[in-house]
Amino acid sequence: MKTVMIIQARMGSSRLPGKVLLPLGKTVVLDYVVQRCRNVQGVDEVIVATSVLAPDDAIAAWCEQNEVICFRGSEDDVLSRYYMCAAAYDPDYVIRVTADCPFVDYEMASGLIQQMKQERVDILDLVGDVPRGLTVEIVAFSALETMYNVGKELRHREHVTYYAYEHREQFTRKSYPVSTPLLHPELRITLDTEEDYALCKRIGDHFRDNMLVSSEDVVEFLLQNPDVAALNAHIEQKPVV
Repeated sequence: MKTVMIIQARMGSSRLPGKVLLPLGKTVVLDYVVQRCRNVQGVDEVIVATSVLAPDDAIAAWCEQNEVICFRGSEDDVLSRYYMCAAAYDPDYVIRVTADCPFVDYEMASGLIQQMKQERVDILDLVGDVPRGLTVEIVAFSALETMYNVGKELRHREHVTYYAYEHREQFTRKSYPVSTPLLHPELRITLDTEEDYALCKRIGDHFRDNMLVSSEDVVEFLLQNPDVAALNAHIEQKPVV
C-alpha cells in the first residue's frame, strides 16, 4: 500500500500573510509540518503542494534548500493542484495536511495508515471532536479522483475533500476513534491570525527542543496554561461558502 502525504501551502493569507514561513521555535512553521509528516509510520513520500504564483516562489525555494519535494499548481483550484500532485506519485492512499497546522498529529496519521491497511475503504472518518489544527485526512486515490472529476462547485475546488462530506453515500467509509486526550474541540491550534501565531509561538517556545512533541502533550500544555489557550479562543473559523 503506497501512501503519500501532501501538504497544502501558500504564502497568501488575508489575515496572516506569509504564515507558513513565519519563525517558530528554532525554525519556521513549514519545517514543523514537514518534519512531523516525515515521522508518520508507513508514509512513502511527503510533498509540499503550492501554487505557481510569484509569492509562492519563497515556498519552492525553501523546499529546494531543505531537500523537500515541491509541486506547483493552481492557486484557486486547490483540488486540481492536489489531485495533479498526487497523480504524479501513483499512490493507493493520500493523506491531506495543511501547512498552517504546525502541530499536526503525526501519531494519528500513523494510526490511520495502519487501520487503512486492514480496512481498504475510500475514507476513514474521525470519531470525536479534536482541536482545530491537529487533524489529518486519509482518502483513497481513486476517491480523490472521483472528487476531482465530479466536484464542480467552488467550495469543492477550494476545499479538497469537501465533496466527499457532502455526498457521503458515494464513498466507502469506516470510523477511526480519536484518542481520548485529544477530545478538546474548544482549543484552537492552527495558524490563521496574529492571535493564533501568538499561541503557536508559546507552544514552540515551551517545547523548543522538540519539533516532534506529541499532539497530546500540546493539548495538555494548553489545558494546564489557560492563559495561553485564551490567546485565540475568540477567533472564529471562516465558513465554507
